[in-house]
Amino acid sequence: MRILTIDTSAVASATLLNFEPNDPVRTLSVVGNFATQDTRSHAEVLAPGVKSLFTDAVIEGPALDAVVVGVGPGPFTGLRSGIAMARTLAFVWDVPLYGLMSLEALAQQVFDTPRHGLDGRALGPVAMGDFVVATDARRKEVYWARFSAAAQLMDGPHVGPPTDISDIQVFGAGAGLYREQLEQTGCEVYSVLADVQPTALALGRAAIRRISVAGSLEAAGLLDTTPLYLRESDAKVPGPRKRAL
Repeated sequence: MRILTIDTSAVASATLLNFEPNDPVRTLSVVGNFATQDTRSHAEVLAPGVKSLFTDAVIEGPALDAVVVGVGPGPFTGLRSGIAMARTLAFVWDVPLYGLMSLEALAQQVFDTPRHGLDGRALGPVAMGDFVVATDARRKEVYWARFSAAAQLMDGPHVGPPTDISDIQVFGAGAGLYREQLEQTGCEVYSVLADVQPTALALGRAAIRRISVAGSLEAAGLLDTTPLYLRESDAKVPGPRKRAL
């Protein structure tokens, strides 16, 4: 199975992945991967980045099994860039299109990161139990969601001040940005994962884990591509003009 994943909830990123659903651990291979650290140039860099993943997109695109796109939460402009690109490619190539919450990409990175003992041996995932992943929502707020130690969504997504989160491990760029506030509410911030952002590669790994557990794309519980903005748009439709007299 081959899928293209796109996420622009924070940075612009795209990944092309090959895997066998019955054994993704052994068979997963990254055919191509693109990600930028710039959080403000999604529209300019995304199309060339996606194109760079293919030798011949005209031939290879229609042969994909699916396109999976991160649906946020994230800023309006960046999020729209990725979703519009995914919708366009899926339509042109006539391949199935699915969405997945971008915070699941962070949860997957937590799940994949080992916790080591004093002797250096891996003891299991770094998350000791339920955990929260958080990204920067600006305005002194974070986008966040709660997951089980097995990276299963339990609550969220939400947007709000970091002080809304308490007494739990917190991972992601939102944790690093608001470490002091989180620690004041009893949270633990793990430095190794205190600056990570959602990426298409991690989103793809999260989607593949769902597919392998469910046995098929159709049964994996993936979303449609409705964006999770969580906030009202700052742009408003102008009201009627006031009378001068």
